[in-house]
Amino acid sequence: MIKDFDFKDLDNTYSNFKTKDLAEQLAVLQRQCTYMKIPVMIIVDGFESAGKGAVINDLVRELDTKHFIVHVFESLRYEDLVRPYTWRLWTRIPPRGDFAVFDRSHYHQVKMNADQSKEEIDKQLEHLLDVEDTLMNDGMIILKFFLNIKEETQTERLKVLEKDEDRDFLVDDFDRKENKNFKKYFKHYDYILEETNTFRAPWHIVSGENIKEASKCVLGLSIKEIQKGIDYLLGLKETGDIFVRDYQKNPTHLQELRTDLMLSKDKYDKKIDELQEEVQQLGYRLFKHKIPSVIVFEGMDAAGKGGAIKRLTKPIDPRGYRVNPTSAPSETENNRHYLWRFYMNFPKKGRMTIFDRSWYGRVMVERVEGFADIQEWERAYDEINAMEKELADFNTLVVKYFIYIDKEEQLERFKSRQKEKPYKLTDEDWRNREKWDQYVEAMNEMIDRTNTKEAPWVLIEGNDKKYARIKILEDFIQRAEAICQKNEIEKNEKEKKEKK
Repeated sequence: MIKDFDFKDLDNTYSNFKTKDLAEQLAVLQRQCTYMKIPVMIIVDGFESAGKGAVINDLVRELDTKHFIVHVFESLRYEDLVRPYTWRLWTRIPPRGDFAVFDRSHYHQVKMNADQSKEEIDKQLEHLLDVEDTLMNDGMIILKFFLNIKEETQTERLKVLEKDEDRDFLVDDFDRKENKNFKKYFKHYDYILEETNTFRAPWHIVSGENIKEASKCVLGLSIKEIQKGIDYLLGLKETGDIFVRDYQKNPTHLQELRTDLMLSKDKYDKKIDELQEEVQQLGYRLFKHKIPSVIVFEGMDAAGKGGAIKRLTKPIDPRGYRVNPTSAPSETENNRHYLWRFYMNFPKKGRMTIFDRSWYGRVMVERVEGFADIQEWERAYDEINAMEKELADFNTLVVKYFIYIDKEEQLERFKSRQKEKPYKLTDEDWRNREKWDQYVEAMNEMIDRTNTKEAPWVLIEGNDKKYARIKILEDFIQRAEAICQKNEIEKNEKEKKEKK
């Protein structure tokens, strides 16, 4: 990548064009993307003082202001540090039909820290590439530009800025650090670019030695690549190829669960207080160790998710958790990738978010009811696994509970709700029941394909609510205790090393 870049051998195809003409061509493509609901992400990254601001100014000069936004990725904020690595990217993705221009980018965090281990860098890059693939599979066009300059050019530009009383604020400590250690950062950036230079989202290396020429080059390449992306997406629609799945299993995880397991009221009453006291203490320990928790509750309609959540959260300080009920997506949520709304609600370190239904709607309700096409819900398994792996890599306690009741028990609960709590029973519940076998098939496949080491499914026999609630409390205690102990061991080992 940049190690092979030759500043002497440059052929800017767009040199003879006027910047204004190129900007107007880009605006025409923007209107087409808006009409076609195609989101576009343009990343302008590179060395500090390479001309990113000027290039971005020319990029957006003719764009419709209603349909673009510029995000500046500066030094990490508190909110960025206390959530998973790609949260910073997810919260800035554009809605369908809009442009998002990034000054620096989601790579800035890993770029700034050249002293990280290769293992840590690779882990962060893996998560970023997973998200880029996820967004492109959903129809987003992603362009990545890196403005390259010589060390002496950067040095001179920083001096000019520092002498300018009106612009000296543009030079910060990192700019100076990068310039002072130019060769080190050059090598670090080259590795990042090489590892994230993909066929679908390649890095375009642009000389920043002449900023006006850099603007023309970025504009021209943006026009070319966005047109190519539009043609590709149009081609996908026109071919109408039939998608053939290669999943052959027929798992029966739910049918194999025992539905006769029960717990007497005396045993329940004896256990519940003791277990909730342990949950309370663990809630404090998770907060103390700054361990975020993501707890997912899925299950059949009327399986008792709400009651189980209530028993789990009752002893926990309400300032430390949030229950996120998942219903049909709003217009704003539907205008972005389906995982966006869940990233927006992930907890920061030390906090807990409980999802009453979740992202698994994509491979259950949306699959069965036809709200997502076969390609969308088929690729969702890998997208979900990648997201949950990132959560786990961020030291998040990820637990997923699936509460199962059999068809007869569900009917009894429906009848009971109809008499006593009609507001808890909807026409949709009855319609879903008519598709029982389809839902069970989808649920079994979901469990089979997303039961991972990082985010295991815990299947709960739910015909007896007391049994189900106790099993959930006991399991949560076991998993929370394990991650707290792991953190304590790692903390002690780190302190011993620092003392040596």
